[in-house]
Amino acid sequence: MGLGEMITVHHLNNSRSQRVLWLLEELDLPYDLKRYERQPRSLRAPDALRAVHPLGKAPTITDGQITLAESGAILEYLVERANDQGRRPRLAPLPGTPERLRYTYWMHYAEGSAMLPLVLRLIFDQMPKQPMSAIARPVVRALASRVVESFVQPQIEAHLDYLEGELARSTWFAGEEFSAADIQMSFPIEVAAGRGGLDVSRGRLRGYLERIRNRAAYQRAIERGGPYTVSRLID
Repeated sequence: MGLGEMITVHHLNNSRSQRVLWLLEELDLPYDLKRYERQPRSLRAPDALRAVHPLGKAPTITDGQITLAESGAILEYLVERANDQGRRPRLAPLPGTPERLRYTYWMHYAEGSAMLPLVLRLIFDQMPKQPMSAIARPVVRALASRVVESFVQPQIEAHLDYLEGELARSTWFAGEEFSAADIQMSFPIEVAAGRGGLDVSRGRLRGYLERIRNRAAYQRAIERGGPYTVSRLID
């Protein structure tokens, strides 16, 4: 696979790259951490990340000659890398099992379906706060509020209801064993808890959040990566 001696995580504060640190801690894989801070006013990733990957986003990892972006691709790569080295836990169900199919589904669902309405909610919530004339601001605020109430938030609620029901089927998303799919799914659920309306009425999802936040590897990743607040951020 052309592996280097040490994985480097290009880590942006308060971002999806926290999932990568968490997985590495779960797998007990050694890694270096290169920190990047968000721009103070825009909260966007710094231009320095473009020197690592053309899109300039986190997460990105480097491993020897390999540079890899996209959360799901990175998590799958790291699970395979750890298994190739004979490390445990595997954090992926066996191929050919129903659990493996669910694992693959959730690895793609997290960013392919779940994040879209949450990102839209963030964008429309931020629209009235952007620089504009005093005359335009109430119009923009009313328009943004109407879109959120009539379209965006109902979509978020539908996804949260769906996830609540899926966790009635098993303790974790892929089955009864914790897997990398749970790490991948953590980000949209964290965002929903921070800004998308996930409250105590959805007990299984709240219990899931409590379980993942109590994992020792999750806590070690927070210690290594720094404070983690995702309610206002999308990078």
